[in-house]
Amino acid sequence: MINPDNLFDNIPSLVEGEDFSELLNCRNVVIERIVSSKNPDNKVYCQEQDEWVILIKGKAQLRIKDDIVNLKAGDYLFIPAMTPHQVLTTSNNCLWLAIHIY
Repeated sequence: MINPDNLFDNIPSLVEGEDFSELLNCRNVVIERIVSSKNPDNKVYCQEQDEWVILIKGKAQLRIKDDIVNLKAGDYLFIPAMTPHQVLTTSNNCLWLAIHIY
């Protein structure tokens, strides 16, 4: 019998930072669930892989290169490899799904 996992199970309640949970790692694709606190890490990412990300719950503001992007639940975007990006602000316990393509 196959038992499904659920994206909403075991979501941590964070005071600061972010939590990354790998859901799938298959060949050249990694899928992860990200939970962001109200005080996300201010790290600038510049990854060697492409990334497609959707905001499942909450609101967020990102800087992608020199652009400011405001997201609400349901918004998604594609971030090409080697594109500098940073999470600027999030509402408490934002929930993301990220697909990394290597």
